[in-house]
Amino acid sequence: MQFKDIEGQHLLANRLTEIIDSGRISHAQMFLGPTASGSLALAIAYAQYLGCENRQHYPEGSVLRADSCGVCPHCRKYAELVHPDLHLVFPTTTTATVTSKPCADDFQEEFRAFMQESRQVGTEDDWYERLGVENKQGMIREKDADNIIRTLGLKSYEGGYKVLVVWLAERMNLAAANTLLKTLEEPEGKTLLMLVVESRDRLLSTIVSRVQQVVVPDLGGGMSAERRSEFAKMFVSWMRLLFKLNMQPLSDWVDKTAGMGREMQKLFLQYSQEALRACFLRTAAGITLPGELEFGDPKFDQAFPARIEPRNIEQMNEALNETLYAIERNANAKIAFMQLSFKMSRYLKIK
Repeated sequence: MQFKDIEGQHLLANRLTEIIDSGRISHAQMFLGPTASGSLALAIAYAQYLGCENRQHYPEGSVLRADSCGVCPHCRKYAELVHPDLHLVFPTTTTATVTSKPCADDFQEEFRAFMQESRQVGTEDDWYERLGVENKQGMIREKDADNIIRTLGLKSYEGGYKVLVVWLAERMNLAAANTLLKTLEEPEGKTLLMLVVESRDRLLSTIVSRVQQVVVPDLGGGMSAERRSEFAKMFVSWMRLLFKLNMQPLSDWVDKTAGMGREMQKLFLQYSQEALRACFLRTAAGITLPGELEFGDPKFDQAFPARIEPRNIEQMNEALNETLYAIERNANAKIAFMQLSFKMSRYLKIK
C-alpha cells in the first residue's frame, strides 16, 4: 500500500513520511480512527515506506512530500501482503472450518484476501461477513498474544524491521492485553508494533500510555449523516426519559432499541459516547467542535451539555462501555439497555 492510494489522508501521510525521514520512529504506535477512513491502510503504508529501498521525494508544493517507490522487492512484497517480516493479528471467531480456539494464524490467507479486495478499508462487519459469521463477534485472545511474543522474538528474515499490525486492537480480551504489555514496553531491536484502533476508550489505559498516538481523521465512512441524525433523535429522547424516569415510555424506548439489531445497537452506544464527550468538552473547556453538538433540538443543544461534568462523565462512559461489551457477547439487549438506563439516570442526577 502506497500513501498515494489512500484517499483524503495526504496531510497525515506527509507527517508520517517526515517522521520516518527524520529518524524519529516510535517502536509502538496506535493508529486511532475508522478503518473506513484509512487507519489500517495508513499503518501498512507507513511500514512499507519505512523499509522501501528507493523512497520517492516530490517537489515542494506537491500533494505528497514523499512515498514508497512501489517497485522495489520490499514494496512488491508489501503490495501482496506477503513480506516475511510483516505480521498481522486481527479478531477471529469460530467458523464452519475452525470450530474451537480460533486465532489469527488460522485465518491469514482469508484476511490477506479480505485486505486486498477491500483495499484495506473494509470494516469489521465486512470481515465477519467474509467469514460467514455475521451474527458472531470476533476477539483477539491470549493465544494470539502468545504467538505475537514468539514471532517477535525471532530474528528478522530480511534484516530490516519486524512489523506487527494488530487490527482492531480494542478487541483484545484482558488476558491478551496483559500478555502484550511487556512487549510494548521492551520490544526487541528494530521492531515496530502498530495497534489499529477505532475505540481508544476500550483499550487498557496501561496500553494507551505505552504507545505513540496517531489520530486518523474520520472521513465520514464510519457513520453517515443520516445515521447520525437518526441517533441524535434517539439520544435526545433517551436523555429526556432518563430525567423523568417514567417507566412505560422508557420501556417502549428500550423495546425499540433492542429490536434494532446488535450492530446498530453498538453504533448507537458509540454515538452516545461521542455525544457525551462533546458535551463535556463544552462544559469543561468551552470547546465546541463543528457539528459535534447539533442534536436537531435547539433547546436541548443549549441546556443539556451543562449536565455533563467531571462528577459524572467517567461513570457514564464506563457504563456505556460495559453495555457495549455485553451486547458484543450476545447479552439480552432489553435487559442490558434497561440496566444502562437506570445507571445513566442516576449519574445524570448526581449533584
